[in-house]
Amino acid sequence: DFRNVPDRKKDQYKVGEVLKFSCKPGFTIVGPNSVQCYHFGLSPDLPICKEQVQSCGPPPELLNGNVKEKTKEEYGHSEVVEYYCNPRFLMKGPNKIQCVDGEWTTLPVCIVEESTCGDIPELEHGWAQLSSPPYYYGDSVEFNCSESFTMIGHRSITCIHGVWTQLPQCVAIDKLKKCKSSNLIILEEHLKNKKEFDHNSNIRYRCRGKEGWIHTVCINGRWDPEVNCSMAQIQLCPPPPQIPNSHNMTTTLNYRDGEKVSVLCQENYLIQEGEEITCKDGRWQSIPLCVEKIPCSQPPQIEHGTINSSRSSQESYAHGTKLSYTCEGGFRISEENETTCYMGKWSSPPQCEGLPCKSPPEISHGVVAHMSDSYQYGEEVTYKCFEGFGIDGPAIAKCLGEKWSHPPSCIKTDCLSLPSFENAIPMGEKKDVYKAGEQVTYTCATYYKMDGASNVTCINSRWTGRPTCRDTSCVNPPTVQNAYIVSRQMSKYPSGERVRYQCRSPYEMFGDEEVMCLNGNWTEPPQCKDSTGKCGPPPPIDNGDITSFPLSVYAPASSVEYQCQNLYQLEGNKRITCRNGQWSEPPKCLHPCVISREIMENYNIALRWTAKQKLYSRTGESVEFVCKRGYRLSSRSHTLRTTCWDGKLEYPTCAKR
Repeated sequence: DFRNVPDRKKDQYKVGEVLKFSCKPGFTIVGPNSVQCYHFGLSPDLPICKEQVQSCGPPPELLNGNVKEKTKEEYGHSEVVEYYCNPRFLMKGPNKIQCVDGEWTTLPVCIVEESTCGDIPELEHGWAQLSSPPYYYGDSVEFNCSESFTMIGHRSITCIHGVWTQLPQCVAIDKLKKCKSSNLIILEEHLKNKKEFDHNSNIRYRCRGKEGWIHTVCINGRWDPEVNCSMAQIQLCPPPPQIPNSHNMTTTLNYRDGEKVSVLCQENYLIQEGEEITCKDGRWQSIPLCVEKIPCSQPPQIEHGTINSSRSSQESYAHGTKLSYTCEGGFRISEENETTCYMGKWSSPPQCEGLPCKSPPEISHGVVAHMSDSYQYGEEVTYKCFEGFGIDGPAIAKCLGEKWSHPPSCIKTDCLSLPSFENAIPMGEKKDVYKAGEQVTYTCATYYKMDGASNVTCINSRWTGRPTCRDTSCVNPPTVQNAYIVSRQMSKYPSGERVRYQCRSPYEMFGDEEVMCLNGNWTEPPQCKDSTGKCGPPPPIDNGDITSFPLSVYAPASSVEYQCQNLYQLEGNKRITCRNGQWSEPPKCLHPCVISREIMENYNIALRWTAKQKLYSRTGESVEFVCKRGYRLSSRSHTLRTTCWDGKLEYPTCAKR
């Protein structure tokens, strides 16, 4: 039933393309006469053609709005009714509905607009008529100009989304600009020779080659509406699209260039990329999206503050949820006290700022080093004590938001009587009072020696340090068989005192004839033995020596031990014994083996496990060789592994392959 549909056989259309429809004679179009291609498809729905159409009854009532003109009992097919919203309400969707085959198209929605506008802006050379805030959406304020000034622009401004519309201008009458005529237009007979027109001139013109007169007014040098004789015909836009997840905007009306329609998304959906679509050059521009609202998880915590809500522990919060914070005592909220859930993310929460403190607390026997009138949160003050007193603990107090941390105390620092320590005697003159930092040195009584520090120090009225005197005397010198003491005997011997022994006949002394008291212990005593069968010094050995200090005479059954020099290997018993005036057989120190590069070159071999040029190997250690590149083990040699013995190695021989 359609005709004049461009490219009816096309399977695909580009985004932005407009399809126009008309019905064959005898049929009436039901629905829009044009649709547009969008990224989500063609919209609105395609029309149909019917032979008979029905009329509509009175238009439906609009919540928080009304019809602009007086209503009728009956409206014919395609008749239009226009609505407006009450003050403080914003219209979403087309402001006009149409009777389509007995049914009205979808009503718009009037939603409350909570934003308000600020103070009325001042108009230079003019004033606003008396009004009082607050100013809500749709509220208007009118202006007047001072004498000898005229108004350019709309006389009133309107509050839209919290912002005032464009302010008019008050221009001095003698400064008003004139409008010029155009060669493209034809004026009325009495004006055809006029080239300029004064402000507020109201004229009629028609475009060359066209019929019909057009009205326009000169406003301060500009024609309103603008004189336009362009050959291009201004195209109408098809009815606005039904955007996915938005409220129903079904209408069949076409829209003029520049007209706008406000879009309202369904519940739980959020509009993105602007709230209005605009008709321009026959197509709808700036198509927004309705995206699903994303909830938020737990809100952010803030230092020194808590969320002021009984719901603060729930797991999920709907988009748009606002939560407020409360600061603990001594803190105040910075700027706004809220955080808002927006598409799965919380806005930056406020901060709790510490309040300043008044004067810090006073302390006994001390003062604050530097005083101020006020102290910021976190600021510290330092205390100092009067003479004879010292700080107990940290010397500072900190401002913690209208209150201070605990201040220090000033305690007496002088010390009175000296402490007493067992067997220790203080040196120097005794005093009644000792100042902080003073030291006193102690010495030990006879037979005692100081163990550790000998000083005590006066710190904060207390003595620190503990001198200890340890008994270093000896009693009862050791008993030596077949000997007697020839020194003066005492009940107690001080450290360093010596006692001498003498052997009875026919015994001879072996060892030192004296013992010494050394820090409470006696040194090793001598021995008195039968001199028959004694030995002289032990025999020397090559590359070795005895481990003890050598004596000129050794008693029978005495023994000594030998040790070898580095890399030499001891063979035999390291201990020898004096028997019947003779020492037993001493051990030997076997030589190490020296392996050099020169020797290995002669035998065409190299060390297997080391890259060193020279190697020392102890007696009994094994050494492994490899043949040089291009050589192999000679038939005269059985193995490349050999053992060092007393400085000698049996080297393997490698011959050329």
